[in-house]
Amino acid sequence: MRLGVLDVGSNTVHLLVVDAHPGARPLPAHSHKVELRLAQLLDDSGAIGDDGIDRLIDVVQDALQAAEDKGVEDLLPFATSAVREAGNADDVLKRVADKTGVRLQVLSGAEEARLTFLAVRRWFGWSAGKLLVLDIGGGSLEIAYGIDEEPDTAVSLPLGAGRLTAGWLPGDPPAPEDVRALRRHVRTEIARTVGEFARFGAPDHVVATSKTFKQLARIAGAARSTDGLYVQRELKRQSLEAWVPKLAGMTAAQRAGLPGVSEGRAGQLLAGALVAEGAMDLFDVERLEICPWALREGVILRRLDHMGSA
Repeated sequence: MRLGVLDVGSNTVHLLVVDAHPGARPLPAHSHKVELRLAQLLDDSGAIGDDGIDRLIDVVQDALQAAEDKGVEDLLPFATSAVREAGNADDVLKRVADKTGVRLQVLSGAEEARLTFLAVRRWFGWSAGKLLVLDIGGGSLEIAYGIDEEPDTAVSLPLGAGRLTAGWLPGDPPAPEDVRALRRHVRTEIARTVGEFARFGAPDHVVATSKTFKQLARIAGAARSTDGLYVQRELKRQSLEAWVPKLAGMTAAQRAGLPGVSEGRAGQLLAGALVAEGAMDLFDVERLEICPWALREGVILRRLDHMGSA
């Protein structure tokens, strides 16, 4: 059957269409993506304003039309941290449902981490052993660890690249004191969780997902996306540590000129790099591998599992 996943994230609203059935690998058929930046549309009270809600409704309606055009049989719509943490989340969800008929399922941070972990486990298989999975989104950082398909522990921290950029790095390029303050904040937040993971022992394989990690790996020398899904891509901590001060001294326009960095994401790449560097350092990770599957694929795989057991 043809499934569609509608992901209302902190940075983008992304419709992913796949051809799938239980027991088979989902095959991408179509991708429809709009950069909405909901995490940056919050007002002083933490609510998404009327203009932001109207824009979200328009984007969801466009995605619905794209899903219909591509013959989607079953649409799986969900929202992550930007909607989850909005002060008026219930109103946002109601207005979207009233105008479009789409009832967004709001995932908790822990659910995001678990579903992303499932996708990574299926991609690498049982031979990867104990996995530590890192995922930097626009609004949050998810960390999960385990040896099965369900992680032994999973946490979500408010350390998304978009959120941190908006709240901590107003300059372009940012002031050095702002970068130092954000670095301290990031490491303090991550350090609080390290002990929870340390009790399970060292992972056999460390994996990262998300656009932020993919872009950081690319500027550090990893293969281009056009080289295909199955090319191994990794990010070394040593390379990342060398890039962080370079990114801190660049404007967003200069970062957009780097290989693999999109104009829309360039402004928040430094914040993402500080989170990635902090996580790799505090979890004592020298290198990690980039996984092409993440949350959207996890949602699809969970749906297929339910179909197969029905």
